[in-house]
Amino acid sequence: MTIAAREIHLKSRPTGVPGPENFEFTERVLPVPAEGQLLVRTLWMSVDPYMRGRMVDRPSYIEPFQVGQPLEGDAVSVVEQSRDDRFKPGDFVKHFYGWRERVVIDAATATKVDPAIAPLQAWLGPLGVPGLTAYAGLVHVAKLKEGDTVFVSAAAGAVGSMAVQIAKIKGARVIGSVGSDDKARWVRDELGADAVINYRTAGDLAKALAEAAPEGIDVYFDNVGGDHLDAALAVANRYARFAICGMIAQYNDETPPPGPRNLAALIVKRIAMQGYIILDYPDLTNETREMAGWLAEGRIKSRDTVVEGLENAPKAFIGLFSGDNTGKMLVRLAEG
Repeated sequence: MTIAAREIHLKSRPTGVPGPENFEFTERVLPVPAEGQLLVRTLWMSVDPYMRGRMVDRPSYIEPFQVGQPLEGDAVSVVEQSRDDRFKPGDFVKHFYGWRERVVIDAATATKVDPAIAPLQAWLGPLGVPGLTAYAGLVHVAKLKEGDTVFVSAAAGAVGSMAVQIAKIKGARVIGSVGSDDKARWVRDELGADAVINYRTAGDLAKALAEAAPEGIDVYFDNVGGDHLDAALAVANRYARFAICGMIAQYNDETPPPGPRNLAALIVKRIAMQGYIILDYPDLTNETREMAGWLAEGRIKSRDTVVEGLENAPKAFIGLFSGDNTGKMLVRLAEG
């Protein structure tokens, strides 16, 4: 019996902020799973800012999306057919073939997830790339220490909200930057940040950060770049450590933006600044276990912005660049 599955392709490469015209909703007939393969039905899929970089045809740490081919990303699915003894129908798995209603995948690319440990969508948030990216950036890159003052940009986003909470658990004082008063209340009152700056109303961001951190910052967790990086450089202490996770402020720029105005601070203050990606840390088993424990204890909280239906995935993705999400932006395709 043939199975037709809906999926979303990259129709054209965007100029500036992506629009609906850059996506194509289509359908294909799936092959019967071969030995070592699974047929899976997608329940949840992730949309993430880094996907914007994959829409550009240029060398990077991951291959660009191809025009006329399906997009990709993290997803949680249920196994419908299995040709691998390690999996059976009804198992839940995480894989990297999102943007599809159903897909046949090699079993070697799937990882079982346990809904008894955490809800299925949490495996795309606190126990997925956002949570582990925040953990790796703070602990392994920035060498976070108890008593540090930490500045987190995009603190209400998927990664930033995890970074705020991990830093607090590790004994840091945390300042977050957000884009609305509602997000500020969530980051301060529920996530536990010591101070929150609404960058849209703060005026001089460096001045606002200096007021929130009168003794300077020791760690900057960067999701934004641009004026946030300028401000962090201005307020950083000697020997501060910067973990550069993302620079969403410039993802849609067609020409490179001007660099930070005060890079000389790297020398004067002996700042260590390192960019990283989660692929640099392929084995985070212990970190996942620790995150799961914190989640179960209520020490890590997550909030998802959920968009319903595969057909609305492009809208969800585009919304990332105007701050439509609080916490993780997810698309729900079906109930588990």
